[in-house]
Amino acid sequence: MAPTDSDAGFDPDPFATDLDGPRATDRWQHPARPHEVTTGTRRAFDGKLLHVRVDTVRMPSGATSGREIVEHPGSAVVLPVTADREVLMIRQYRHAFGRYLLELPAGLIDPGERAVETAGRELIEETGYAAASLRHLTTVLASPGYTQERSALVLATGCHPVPHEADEDEPIDVLRVPLANLGDLLTPGNTAIENAQAMLGVLWLLRLDALGEL
Repeated sequence: MAPTDSDAGFDPDPFATDLDGPRATDRWQHPARPHEVTTGTRRAFDGKLLHVRVDTVRMPSGATSGREIVEHPGSAVVLPVTADREVLMIRQYRHAFGRYLLELPAGLIDPGERAVETAGRELIEETGYAAASLRHLTTVLASPGYTQERSALVLATGCHPVPHEADEDEPIDVLRVPLANLGDLLTPGNTAIENAQAMLGVLWLLRLDALGEL
């Protein structure tokens, strides 16, 4: 058996991908400019999920300021498509907003786990479907102004039902949306999808379908 990152004594990068994709070209790169530099940091809050630190930074002008940074373990968002060209979406209650939201399956990346592994696990746990193939498409930064949270978008194709036990403390409704109707969720004024990660996932699915890659 080939050695793994864990055998070498360190956890793998959960967002690493074996895909060869285009990198930023000169068109998108800019010359280096003076930027703020961290001169100190302190812990402000340590919770079960989130951790907050406060950095002191020196600005290009020489002035100092503070930056409150939310540390997050990262997540994987699944873009699941069945052999019948249906997208598996879920509806679940979100306490922070006090209502049900239409989303894509997603979950936190466990220590030592790669994003594609998280995606496969969460897909089964939340929908009762498994994927024939998983592909890490890209990684997005949730809100880089204040958090380090990253979300991997993982395409799951050939999704099919498998035995699983639903979590009674996390009731979830699974919806099968025909891929041909997916664009109807993204019309001006339509609030069917409010979750940013789910919206990005839907856009990716529409893009891949237009390219004939689904």
